[in-house]
Amino acid sequence: MKEIKNPEKEVSKGINLNEKDYLTSLLTTLKDMEKNYVIAMTEASNEHLYNVNKEVFLKLAEMGRKVYELMFQNGWYKLETAEKEKINTKYQTLTKELSDLKN
Repeated sequence: MKEIKNPEKEVSKGINLNEKDYLTSLLTTLKDMEKNYVIAMTEASNEHLYNVNKEVFLKLAEMGRKVYELMFQNGWYKLETAEKEKINTKYQTLTKELSDLKN
C-alpha cells in the first residue's frame, strides 16, 4: 500500500501539549460541531433559522478543511492509496445494499 504524505514536523514530547495536540483537538471539535449543525439544519423550524445554521456550518467546514490541510502539510496526516480490488469490492457491496433498499 502506497502512502501519500509529507515529512513529519517534529514536535515536543512529554506531558505538555504541542502544536500537533492543539490542532488534533481543534479538528476533532470542528468535526463534532459540523455534525451538530447538520442536525440543526435538518431540524430547523423555519427557513431563516435553517439559513443561519447553514452559514455557520459552511464556515466550520472551511475552518476544518484549513486545519486538516495544515496538519497534512506538517506530516501529521497521511493518505493511503487503495488497491483497485478493494475499491471494486466496496462498490459492489454498496451497490447491493442500495439494490436491497429499493426492493
